[in-house]
Amino acid sequence: MISFKHSSAIAGGVLAFANLVSAPQFAMADDARPGEGVSITIAQANDDTGWIITEVYSQLLAELGYDMQEPLNSNIPVAYQAVSQGSADFYYDGWLPLHNVYLNQPGFNAKPIGYVVKQGALQGYLVDKASADKFDIKTLDDFKRDDVKEAFDRNGDGKADLVACPPGWGCELTIKHQLDAFELRDDINPIKAGYSASMADAIAAYSNDEPILFYTWTPNWTVNELKPGEDVVWIQTPSVSLPEEQEDLKDSATVEGIKGCVADPCRLGWPINDIRIVANNDFIANNPVAAKFLEEASLPIEFIYKQNAAMKNGANTPADLQKQAADWISANRDTVDGWLDDARSVAQ
Repeated sequence: MISFKHSSAIAGGVLAFANLVSAPQFAMADDARPGEGVSITIAQANDDTGWIITEVYSQLLAELGYDMQEPLNSNIPVAYQAVSQGSADFYYDGWLPLHNVYLNQPGFNAKPIGYVVKQGALQGYLVDKASADKFDIKTLDDFKRDDVKEAFDRNGDGKADLVACPPGWGCELTIKHQLDAFELRDDINPIKAGYSASMADAIAAYSNDEPILFYTWTPNWTVNELKPGEDVVWIQTPSVSLPEEQEDLKDSATVEGIKGCVADPCRLGWPINDIRIVANNDFIANNPVAAKFLEEASLPIEFIYKQNAAMKNGANTPADLQKQAADWISANRDTVDGWLDDARSVAQ
């Protein structure tokens, strides 16, 4: 299984971010810090859309007394390998069942624990709502119509332009598969330039009342800038067709209750996933306090959307990320104190 997630450079870079995770200073009794003397390393994908998860969880684990080490930044397969082998204690952004291919490897020594966001990881195709209404666009098949192709053709090649994925991303391979499976090669032109730049261009076109078609995933800043149901709509695939390695996930590609979809249930055509922590088995067994915290902690997906949008709009330094996490913790103090108290109770 190839992950679709991308690398994204923000101000200060990955290395600068890796140096930011440190325990905020809180005056607490020693018995309120049961993790004292234990170091934790989080495996982190080289994709900034999920870094806020690392930072929030790190700040809260630090309140429990854990010594939070620099995150281990890598691509997703290496992150899972690191957690299994114990060079990292947990991975913060498990997309399950999409990532089951890693968990099901022989001898894999880690397992999911808790839910960062239940059913929070969506993928699929979106169209601006005005065009979807005007042309009655419901599925990708509608882009075979001449009037639709002409409206979405921005480069004059006779095809509708789709903001797709750069070469090497997993989503590029799925889009390629689907364009072939649905016989859309003569109708849709997948733009494979840098995703952020391509989406910025699409948003500019939208602001000029031009039709746009794009792929995205959640959590992502795109769905904060262009809100499903208001600015854009999720459209369906003609049927569910996935690459061979994803065939066992077909049932999760049609989902009820997707806000902003043209139909309910919505045939997104891409598997829907829970975002979960995947933790080393030995770490869980040896650190019941941390395990209890990981079982209970979660984040609202709307917070991740807004934080991603803030990063995209310039609040993207390591210090910004630390403050964004600290502000969310402060605003949700009663909730997080409940998680921390439950975790501390395990040590008593």
